[in-house]
Amino acid sequence: MEYIPSVFWLIPIASICALVMAWFFFRNMMTEEEGTPRMAEIALYVRKGAMAYLKQQYKVVGIVFVILAIVFAIMAYGFNAQNPWVPFAFLTGGLFSGLAGFFGMKTATYASARTANAARQSLDRGLKVAFRSGAVMGLVVVGLGLLDIALWFIVLTYFYHGDNTALITITTTMLTFGMGASTQALFARVGGGIYTKAADVGADLVGKVEANIPEDDPRNPATIADNVGDNVGDVAGMGADLYESYCGSILSTAALGATAFLSSGEMQMKAVIAPMLIAAIGVFLSLLGIFLVRTKEGASMKDLLRSLGLGTNTAAVLIAFASFGVLYWLQIDNWLGISFSVLSGLAAGVIIGQATEYYTSQSYKPTQDISEASSTGAATVIIKGIGTGMISTCIPVITISVAIMMSFLCANGFDMSMSAQSIQIGLYGIGIAAVGMLSTLGITLATDAYGPIADNAGGNAEMSELGEGVRQRTDALDALGNTTAATGKGFAIGSAALTALALLASYIEEIKIAMHRVGDTMTDLTGKTIDATQATIPDFMNYFQVNLMNPKVLVGAFVGAMAAFLFCGLTMGAVGRAAGKMVAEVRRQFREIKGILEGTGTPDYGRCVEISTLSAQQEMIFPSLLAIIIPILVGCVLGVAGVMGLLVGGLSAGFTLAVFMANAGGAWDNAKKYVEEGNFGGKGSECHKATVVGDTVGDPFKDTSGPSLNILIKLMSMVSIVMAGLTIAFA
Repeated sequence: MEYIPSVFWLIPIASICALVMAWFFFRNMMTEEEGTPRMAEIALYVRKGAMAYLKQQYKVVGIVFVILAIVFAIMAYGFNAQNPWVPFAFLTGGLFSGLAGFFGMKTATYASARTANAARQSLDRGLKVAFRSGAVMGLVVVGLGLLDIALWFIVLTYFYHGDNTALITITTTMLTFGMGASTQALFARVGGGIYTKAADVGADLVGKVEANIPEDDPRNPATIADNVGDNVGDVAGMGADLYESYCGSILSTAALGATAFLSSGEMQMKAVIAPMLIAAIGVFLSLLGIFLVRTKEGASMKDLLRSLGLGTNTAAVLIAFASFGVLYWLQIDNWLGISFSVLSGLAAGVIIGQATEYYTSQSYKPTQDISEASSTGAATVIIKGIGTGMISTCIPVITISVAIMMSFLCANGFDMSMSAQSIQIGLYGIGIAAVGMLSTLGITLATDAYGPIADNAGGNAEMSELGEGVRQRTDALDALGNTTAATGKGFAIGSAALTALALLASYIEEIKIAMHRVGDTMTDLTGKTIDATQATIPDFMNYFQVNLMNPKVLVGAFVGAMAAFLFCGLTMGAVGRAAGKMVAEVRRQFREIKGILEGTGTPDYGRCVEISTLSAQQEMIFPSLLAIIIPILVGCVLGVAGVMGLLVGGLSAGFTLAVFMANAGGAWDNAKKYVEEGNFGGKGSECHKATVVGDTVGDPFKDTSGPSLNILIKLMSMVSIVMAGLTIAFA
């Protein structure tokens, strides 16, 4: 492969290393003892339920994928409105995304009982088992992501090479496998979110509030479904979500680099592989960070957070230095400025994570104030939580805004002329900032996947009656998991904003290719006719009248903002309906099965698992398909200008709304934990019941609608890119 530089091969090597280390951590986890026969039995219930759900979900998603692949094939081979590689790229994106979720969830369901058993020995041992099991998820995502990217780059370079436009064709074609990943991720997030919250709400409202029994009590029929839901929503769903963000950021940056450095073939290739190389080095630094995570017995919440912070922050600092080294070694034009663009993305990720931790951890005042509001009832808990969530949007939005401006200006050398070349290089800087934020995903996703493992470990300890000392350790790990999950959601949302902005610029590149494919030309401001492939971004903005005075742009922006709220409303309603069925079933079992509350009767766990599974499968289809249909309709009716407005409106409203929902939900959850630690009356008190209601309201906020929004804004961008040919044909 003489057309591929030798340094490129570091990328597949890094992907293989990540997958080998994931296997190593999995095998190490499997050598741990699962504990007592009761612990193994409970873990088996959860494992079977999770795999049964995932099998059913993949059947439904598989049908959708086959239909969409046929549509893309007809567009490509029947109407020449699509690159012929697109149907295959779309399918591989969905396949690898699904595999990432499957391997992560398989690990998590084996790890929970082993974490609980390790916590019988020490807090540090429990933390290591849970965290390194979560690391399997992180390493599988980056390993499969880089492998998919490397394979497609090799294949497409073999078929397309020779001139500078070949790399534009290669990178824009590779972008389309992101739609497969996005589609799979949305189904995983929405379906998993509905599943887990239906079970969680049913278990909390009837078990904790009405029956006054502890969380994860074996007498509660919904408790197994609740533990299954943690895995299908927060492990499989999050893995598929961040796989798509990771690949999307790398591919959109590569596509922008191919255009920004079009005048020099050698420089163009360097700009294309630079984000891939930064991500590859991030794999090795993530591994270093994973091995640094450890703690001491009796550690406080701040000690545990510091332990995780040591690993993640070390990896982040080292990747900053490594990025400078990579870009200097490649000798990319203005390598120093582009390096600072990477740094701005990394800094934004750290700041958003810290802000999320401040607003959601029970170690800080905002969440403690929500707990204090419980003294006057559930209503004030909800009011205070909503207010806290709204205020919490300020720091992430300002941070992302500063990161966008700094990465743009650093990359173009603070050129304020806004010339065509200045804009192209600046957009490349924004894309590589997203890569910087996600470069150490191997460890940042490990901290997120750790959460549901620790949560399930606590449930296993409670149902297996392991004793107060063990339960205290698993509660500490679980509370840490709530904070890391909230931080992970903030990180995912922040990375989605930068990735979606880079995809917005990539949409123009795909429009360029689509116009060239059908032979369209453009007329610039001087009246001169130019080939679409030679047009700049300002040329496109003028030609399609993408400005605020064009009603098509404004209508598109309104529709995009509305889509975010409509999507949240549909998913919240789905959780409400599914939870209603679960509440009715738990009440029925308490009423009809004798001896459950006394501990002499056996609940029908399987029926609750079945209700969650069926509800999730039925309810996930319409909201998910809506995210695909809206960009297509807007493109056909309002054209390119309308789509640009749609993506901007969806990005701005979706990002802010997602931060609000994730942080409000996380704060409500940890406010409940703060009361359970013995504050304001402790477990079973009126304050506790009030915070349980707040947590119940927050469950679909933080685990269904909020995290699904970051996939929505990226999926709408991906659909717009893939359907660019259709938009040109109709509009």
